[in-house]
Amino acid sequence: MTDTTPTTTGKILVGACSWTDPALVASGWYPPGARDAEGRLRHYASRFPLVEVDSTFYALPTERVARLWVERTPDDFVLDVKAFALFTGHSARSSALPRELREAARGRSRVRRRDLAPEVLDELWRQFHAGIAPLRNAGRLGSVLFQFSPWLAPDARARALVAECRERAGLPLSVEFRHPGWFEPDQLPYTIDFLRELQIPLVAVDTAQGLASSLPPVAEATSGDLAVVRFHGRSAQWGTGSKEESYRHRYTREELRAWVPRVEALAERARRVHVLFNNCCATASVEAAETMRGLLGQGVDGTSPGAPGDVPQEPGSGRTARAGDQ
Repeated sequence: MTDTTPTTTGKILVGACSWTDPALVASGWYPPGARDAEGRLRHYASRFPLVEVDSTFYALPTERVARLWVERTPDDFVLDVKAFALFTGHSARSSALPRELREAARGRSRVRRRDLAPEVLDELWRQFHAGIAPLRNAGRLGSVLFQFSPWLAPDARARALVAECRERAGLPLSVEFRHPGWFEPDQLPYTIDFLRELQIPLVAVDTAQGLASSLPPVAEATSGDLAVVRFHGRSAQWGTGSKEESYRHRYTREELRAWVPRVEALAERARRVHVLFNNCCATASVEAAETMRGLLGQGVDGTSPGAPGDVPQEPGSGRTARAGDQ
């Protein structure tokens, strides 16, 4: 589909990585009358053109819920979806498996990909695709984010897993590596070339620096269609503390301003750019998203700078889960 957006910033969509984070819900950001599941999503979508659905990392999405997301948001609203944990080298609760597949866990409380027979994994992929089908059919799916586990080091086995995910998922998708080895100076060119060959966007990340788990802010367009930037905050406990402490950070305007040239450079090389804030702590993520939109020259009065054409109309292929995501 031809991109008819007239300006570079019109190709850049900004949002948060959840609209149901308990700290955000409790912060008072949602006005009275918009605090049930439907009201929260409608209010969020009146403020931002993009959101990331993180509940799909913990449990498979369902068609019913995905249809509700479509019905409750504007026609040009875009949803990125995190891939299910078992697809990306993480473990998952056995109770998160579909009821008819739980025997495959063999009594384990948590399972990994290696614990499952190939036919079970095939069925999980089938149900994942079925669950996000309403988003794809409505042209509302921005990207499926594959956030690989921190122990997935860059080797032949890891590259085979990425290629398999690319084959099973189809487009659109994006990849976020958590193992620092992918970004070592002698490895980074191979990482970039590998993803460019597969036309998979490499997610650029902002994290605390100087830690063993730190990731450098590499912003390379490895796909001509999409680039993704995710802001995780700059907590000194990144990758080591609790989930809340790892992502607890309030970005300053100066910290975000430094990313503007990188984001705009990505927009010159990719047809679409998604900028998402994963820093928790009450309103920290939505306030940072609003600040970034202002720095990019976008309105923060509830108007969406994007257009329906920003999302490719392709046929289907392919934090703890929160009830509020429904």
